[in-house]
Amino acid sequence: MSLRNFVLRPTILALSLAVGTAGMGLPRVGFAATQAGPESVADLAEGLLDAVVNISTSQNVKNEDTGPTPKVPEGSPFQDFFNEFFKGNGKSQRTVDSLGSGFVIDPTGVIVTNNHVIEGADDIEVNFADGSKLKAKLLGKDTKTDLAVLKVESKTPLTAVAFGDSKVMRIGDWVMAVGNPFGLGGTVTVGIVSARGRNINAGPYDNFIQTDAAINRGNSGGPLFNMKGEVIGINTAIISPSGGSIGIGFSVPAELAQNVIQQLREFGEARRGWLGVRVQPVTDEIAESLKMPNTKGALIAGIIEGGPIRNGEIKTGDVILRFDGNPINEMRDLLRVVAESPVGKEVDVALIRDGKEQSVKVTLGRMENAVEEPAAAVVGEDDATPEDEPPVAEAPQDGAVLGMTLAQLTEETRKQYGIAADVDGVVVTAVAEGSGAQERRIAPGDVIVEVGQEAMKQPDDVRRRVEELKGEDRRNALMMIANKTGELRFVTVRMQ
Repeated sequence: MSLRNFVLRPTILALSLAVGTAGMGLPRVGFAATQAGPESVADLAEGLLDAVVNISTSQNVKNEDTGPTPKVPEGSPFQDFFNEFFKGNGKSQRTVDSLGSGFVIDPTGVIVTNNHVIEGADDIEVNFADGSKLKAKLLGKDTKTDLAVLKVESKTPLTAVAFGDSKVMRIGDWVMAVGNPFGLGGTVTVGIVSARGRNINAGPYDNFIQTDAAINRGNSGGPLFNMKGEVIGINTAIISPSGGSIGIGFSVPAELAQNVIQQLREFGEARRGWLGVRVQPVTDEIAESLKMPNTKGALIAGIIEGGPIRNGEIKTGDVILRFDGNPINEMRDLLRVVAESPVGKEVDVALIRDGKEQSVKVTLGRMENAVEEPAAAVVGEDDATPEDEPPVAEAPQDGAVLGMTLAQLTEETRKQYGIAADVDGVVVTAVAEGSGAQERRIAPGDVIVEVGQEAMKQPDDVRRRVEELKGEDRRNALMMIANKTGELRFVTVRMQ
């Protein structure tokens, strides 16, 4: 299977580089001789090549051609061929072959590769460096991390490699990739760690190692080694306008892969922790509204009914700063660390509530396969776009607040806007064009549940709270908004 491509339109940049610093008043920087690159990786590669395998897959694909069957002259020697090929009213089958890479992690025949290498395969064959071939069966796969585990039956122990600690890898450390680019067989390339923690929108748990070691089609599923010969990444994706390497490749880090691989071996599936909350990013405006010194953390926008949070351990409006000792610098950090945590584990969660930091304990549930949401569903300010453009008032009406005309939530207004019975707050009946509320996609039928972390019951509550926030020199009002079904989100509406 070809390596997944993230195609970017190439841009040529003209750079003017001043070569040489003599006489320019700039300090000279000394470089050790080894910084030109490792003298050789021959000894390292020699001991690892036997553990890296080529994976060949085949898939039977039906050809739904319902056109007329070609006619051949009577008595033609090709008559049997045409009858066989076109039997079934013109339907035929063809075999699609693809190639990828993998590596042995257990001498008994356990092999790791990418899910997209073997996805949909009817037949999987593993080719070893000595020329031998073995049929493989699939032990388990995980689409969210693009990992798969295979098993072959070998009469003799296989050469295996071990995982290393990807967390200690630094930008600039040397790495070596081994794989099967373009079906050429065991190929070694060397480069450095170009970046860590890359998010390329490939899945909910993106945390890729970026490397400039040449990775091409067919390298998918192959290992990325450190200079100790330990696997610190699994080569998965590249950015390329042509399909060939331009020095931007991505590997699933061992710190993420190891737990998933162990679960695939044991259960045939990944069993992830589940917190059962909806989250959204902490923006500059939200941080200011909550009097936070920075934008770190994940804002809780809602609690999923029936999830692990049953006794108010975590509440809507909380901002999670640390989870089980792991800092949550941005929203996706929470998604990843929750998913990596064992099901049923009791963890400490540090959060901000009502402007104060506190710690709570939460026992994680299991994210079942039927649950499409990851450890926490992602909610953004722009996620609540209505199917049709909302009606807009021509100008703010009497009594309007921040461009919104408000009304009591009664049986009549619930019926008018289709608002669920369990949604409480103040209903928005009109939004003025050009207002801060319109900028945040607040629409008629939305319900203001909270303003500045205070519950709203009547339109006057909203007006009073907004005036209080203005008196505190706040530039934005933090509002919790519910749609007609009760799904919550936080928005910041400018007051100036």
